[in-house]
Amino acid sequence: MSGGAGVPAVAPGAVRVGIHDLAVATGHHVLDLDDLAARNGVDPAKYHVGLGQDAFSVPAADEDIVTMGAAAALPLIERHGTDGIRTVLFATESGVDQSKSAAVVAHGLLGLPSTARAVELKQACYGGTAALVAALGIVARDPRERVLVIASDVARYDLDSAAEPTQGAGAVAFLVAADPDLIEIEPASGLFSADVDDFWRPNDRSTALVDGRLSVSAYVDALLGSWDDLADRGGIAPADIDRWLHHQPFTKMALKAHRAWSKHVGAEFDETELATGFTYNRRTGNSYTASVFLALAALLDLDDDLDGRRLALFSYGSGSVGELLTGIVKPGYRALRRAGQVAGLLDARVPISVDDYRELHAATSTSSEARQNPAVTTGPFRFTGVEAGARRYARTEPTPN
Repeated sequence: MSGGAGVPAVAPGAVRVGIHDLAVATGHHVLDLDDLAARNGVDPAKYHVGLGQDAFSVPAADEDIVTMGAAAALPLIERHGTDGIRTVLFATESGVDQSKSAAVVAHGLLGLPSTARAVELKQACYGGTAALVAALGIVARDPRERVLVIASDVARYDLDSAAEPTQGAGAVAFLVAADPDLIEIEPASGLFSADVDDFWRPNDRSTALVDGRLSVSAYVDALLGSWDDLADRGGIAPADIDRWLHHQPFTKMALKAHRAWSKHVGAEFDETELATGFTYNRRTGNSYTASVFLALAALLDLDDDLDGRRLALFSYGSGSVGELLTGIVKPGYRALRRAGQVAGLLDARVPISVDDYRELHAATSTSSEARQNPAVTTGPFRFTGVEAGARRYARTEPTPN
């Protein structure tokens, strides 16, 4: 059990704020990395062991960050209602418009009250954590409010590139509230920023550019820098952390970073400690802003011994920004577990052949030219097409029992 000197404390009378509930969504299709390995003529172990990935989600032609993000948020609205939600924060680095916020579109699809602010945030994969930190401040300011945070992304790289097998898609939505049922986020955090060209996507590209080696070293620098900053602020000792969660561009990258942290602080490195948090990411691929929260969902769903445990969540966004947060899991978290739902969601994805995936990849467009998208997704929302230069979305019919 964690504890001891130097543990950041909540000030007397301060509002305890954190994650009250969360839910997951992903794309309609799935590409098995065994199939991609066969197509590329490489040993599948290069992907399964070298990258730590098994498959990646592929959105259908009528899916995007908005449909996935709204799909993740819908169960939260159905379970908890809309009362008190006065802010919607939508984190993504796969934005579909240079001006209009994806948060506004999701707000409309979900039928949220008009008395709410709706904002999109971007800083590579760190955006979801930036939204969480902003939400914590909003709720601390007025504990009657709740904030709906949506982190949704589609990771796309050039076909036949080294990064291709690390693609993916997914969304995690969570409610931030006072006296949360899942995790109380502690007040102190560690921060690190540096201007690094390790990963970026210019406005004239639909796929990202990446310097793989630099990305790994920048990630490690951000983790160690965030840890040192937290320590300088009177933070916790390594022994005070019961579970670690990392942003996962691919799970092996998180392992490399954690090994470096273990050496940095003189702690024993045990890669099995991270395995549970890798469970969903290995199947969805990289979900950028949602990645660390997808790891959190897996840990909460699959670890039976988290009551009162302290979690460390490290978020990294290329370019680069890192933040290390800690939180205490609330007793009773098991009542909110969704392991069966997430497993069913992942199992229900429709396998796609390499040829069909490549065709869909090539057809992906950010064009504002008029078009209608084929009806493919079985999710609750779909991207119907473009009309008069504007993207159109709709609620799908409920699936018959």
